[in-house]
Amino acid sequence: MSTGEAGLIIIGDELLCGSRRDRHFEHVLQTLGPLGWRLAWVKLLADDEALLIDQLSKTINSDLPVFCFGGIGATPDDVTRQCAARAAGVALVAHPEAIAEIEAQFGERAYPNRVRMADLPEGCDLIPNPINRVPGFSVGQHYFFPGFPNMAWPMLDWVLRQHYQVSLDPLQERSLKVYDVGESDLIDLMEALIAKHPQVKLFSLPHIGQQRHIELGFRGRDGIDDAFQELIQGLEQTNIRYELI
Repeated sequence: MSTGEAGLIIIGDELLCGSRRDRHFEHVLQTLGPLGWRLAWVKLLADDEALLIDQLSKTINSDLPVFCFGGIGATPDDVTRQCAARAAGVALVAHPEAIAEIEAQFGERAYPNRVRMADLPEGCDLIPNPINRVPGFSVGQHYFFPGFPNMAWPMLDWVLRQHYQVSLDPLQERSLKVYDVGESDLIDLMEALIAKHPQVKLFSLPHIGQQRHIELGFRGRDGIDDAFQELIQGLEQTNIRYELI
């Protein structure tokens, strides 16, 4: 994959009102950076037809790859599919291969509503969904994924492999539970690990309840095992109690 640029569109009212936190921006950065690509621009947009049609109309025929997350479900607030069709100047039609995938996954429960997700821009190509078989789609170099990270991120990997001949190691996650300390007690260790292993993402998730603990770990591709082992060594050197997950 040669050095290049890409655009990113993240769609969802829930992100703009704060009821959900976006995770796609950081993931796309971490995915594209090691491949020599950078993001040329990023748009965070509401589920608004006029707004989406205006944005997609400006970019859908460009040579720049654009990755779009969100709004391709079956509920009335999901309008990305029809907006992509309008922007491309084509009809929204029932895609027979998408129907077959949805029927294979859900059987009779595909009707009457789930099958709506097979209404796609005429002439589009499908992006396979390894989680529930409801596909994404592409129009030119615009790639449309669901908003759910567990579905969208493997689909992004598939696009990069299929269309840009990228060799990607599987995304991995390793974590452990840390007890009897606060996050502030771990900052020096976390900063040292981040500086030494910039290719993976460290995360720290406090859990407050009957058994308070911090889930501490790494998410990434190459180098995650080395970073995780150094995390364990750092905890053991300071006699901090932990439990592997």
